[in-house]
Amino acid sequence: MAELADMKLFVQTVRAGSLSAAGRLLGFSPAVGSKRLARLEADLGTRLLQRSSRRLALTEEGAIYFEHCQAILAQVDEAEAAVGHGRQQAQGVLRISSPVALGRRWIGPALARFAAAHPAVTVQLSLSDALVDLLEDGYDCAIRIGGPPDSRLAARPLAENRRIVCAAPAYLSRHGRPQRPEDLAGHACLITSRNRATLADWRFWPRDAGPRVAPTVVRVGGRLVCDNGDQAHDWCLAGLGVARRSILDVREELADGRLVELLPAWTGERAPVQLVFPSRRFLPARTRFFIEQLVAEFATAL
Repeated sequence: MAELADMKLFVQTVRAGSLSAAGRLLGFSPAVGSKRLARLEADLGTRLLQRSSRRLALTEEGAIYFEHCQAILAQVDEAEAAVGHGRQQAQGVLRISSPVALGRRWIGPALARFAAAHPAVTVQLSLSDALVDLLEDGYDCAIRIGGPPDSRLAARPLAENRRIVCAAPAYLSRHGRPQRPEDLAGHACLITSRNRATLADWRFWPRDAGPRVAPTVVRVGGRLVCDNGDQAHDWCLAGLGVARRSILDVREELADGRLVELLPAWTGERAPVQLVFPSRRFLPARTRFFIEQLVAEFATAL
């Protein structure tokens, strides 16, 4: 039967993308790590990894074994925590996936504080708006906006996210403040589009409307178009137009007056922000502690 140390080496090699990177984290030289992986494959009687000078790739059997190893190692962590050992010390590698804007403004700073409080944990944050498969890609948890989680995953709610329209005081002093959604058709709106469209349909609902109320749809346009929300954010701060942004992305700027929320009686699309993870049971201490920290930080910040 494979030793736990070999399982840990295998899992970390897959997560880190290379044997040398895994060895640095676990204290193995590449030569020792290679021998241990070869021994693991010999014990199992199957190849787990396809190795080349440039990359590692899981075989079909390796992918199955990787998923089971993650579950086994998580159960070991939970068992140790249940009897006291390791309960107060998170350790290992914490891998998190988050959307880009939310990750930069909220998750990245939270992880920096977490790393400072838990020096035995190495943090790996992936910022991407693409939906990752936690189990297949080896993430401990991920931030999701909207939609029910995968049935294989557990979820903790963090906040409600909604889209608002906002502008800088300098823009409003030159162009005035819209009083209703239809007024936006006459304003310079900052368009975020991946197909270079200079027009966009923005949807609005009364703030107190129920879920079945039809939206008011306004076609807006502008001369500044980009495929990145952060750039639209910067243009908005510079007073170049009206932007449609997540309330979580502009919270600080609204609080200090650099941006002004427009049409406060209306709201754009609403969706929950959730922290999802593979299971409510057998969570490593590092994952459990991070979940507790992030839920607490969102609760006090909003």
